[in-house]
Amino acid sequence: MSRTLPAPEAFGIEDVIGVPVGSEIALELRLESVVEGVLVTGTAEAHVTGECVRCLEPVEDDVDVEFQELYYYPESDDRGRGSSQDELSEDDEEETYRLEGDFFDLEPVLRDAVVLELPLQPVCREDCLGLCSECGALLNDDPDHHHDAADPRWAALQGLSAGHGDEGDENSGTREGLAENQEK
Repeated sequence: MSRTLPAPEAFGIEDVIGVPVGSEIALELRLESVVEGVLVTGTAEAHVTGECVRCLEPVEDDVDVEFQELYYYPESDDRGRGSSQDELSEDDEEETYRLEGDFFDLEPVLRDAVVLELPLQPVCREDCLGLCSECGALLNDDPDHHHDAADPRWAALQGLSAGHGDEGDENSGTREGLAENQEK
């Protein structure tokens, strides 16, 4: 069966990238009746939007995901799964999806599949240079952008190199003596 549904809220990685609310998600589903319930196999196509983590420019992409999940009949006991109710942990119970009458809730399965397909750090392009850490300029527009800022750790030594070799400098003899000591 084929369905096109609107995307629910918070369908992605919050504040990074995701499927916009209300945009279309195209589903191709195959439903198979098995002993324990209904096996749902399918693919989903959706358009995702977000921000580049390097330069904050908009990022758009399309994702195609595949998923498969077994939805158990509500009246089924655990005999078909080979364990007793006492042996099931709470985690196993939470991961079990059940049919509700003739319906199944595909949203959690689809959300997991889409979120796992999304990049954790989306970029507008692989060679994105990002923003200048000094002024915030977009480095993709001007790759030669730079600032002539002195490293504050070396600022105290900056005056020494500017005066080296000047006539009448009272510290020049001291500098020459230091240079000789360093050579030894």
